[in-house]
Amino acid sequence: MRLGIPIYEGVNLLDVAGPLEMFYWAGQDNDLQTVLVSQDGGEVTSINGVRFAAQASFAETPTLDVLWVPGGKPEALEQIMTNPAHPYLEYLRQIASRATWVCSVCEGSLLLARAGLLDGHDATTHWYFTACLQSFPGIKVDTERKRFVVSSNASGKRLTGGGISAGLDEALQLIILLFGQKSAEDVQVTTQYFPIPPVMGSIPASPSCPIRWT
Repeated sequence: MRLGIPIYEGVNLLDVAGPLEMFYWAGQDNDLQTVLVSQDGGEVTSINGVRFAAQASFAETPTLDVLWVPGGKPEALEQIMTNPAHPYLEYLRQIASRATWVCSVCEGSLLLARAGLLDGHDATTHWYFTACLQSFPGIKVDTERKRFVVSSNASGKRLTGGGISAGLDEALQLIILLFGQKSAEDVQVTTQYFPIPPVMGSIPASPSCPIRWT
């Protein structure tokens, strides 16, 4: 089984690195290979300057069973979403047509939405960008700040996650969906993912959409 993460300039570091760690450990006992892909197959710089080395270009990517779309800085999202035929969006459409699971974390759901891949689905995103996702009328947007949302209809299976760190919980949920509860528990133990944060803030009301693409 092959899982692909299409990366782009300004991508969120944890949206990629956190789930990638979970998937690596899941792949030790299961048939799971993870590949990073970029438009030209070259390196990509994350929002905080860490560089990712892609292993394939969009054109070279083999068939994927799972697509995992990360979020990124608003300027990067705007650049992609302004052009409905942007190569990144076209790539998502191409891969999603054959993938078993189409997933996103954080504002990656906006990229899926712009590609038309969340129509008729329940979905979530980073709380700050809820209004952006709500601007797509065909999507039932979660307003309960869930860490992830699972949805399926005739167009396929979808898994969308909340903001940034939610990708860790979401990755475990995907492992459950692919390989079962025991595999996910093994990964949880190996990564010692039993979070007890030293603070417990509250998420404020979501603002109007901070990005524009039309």
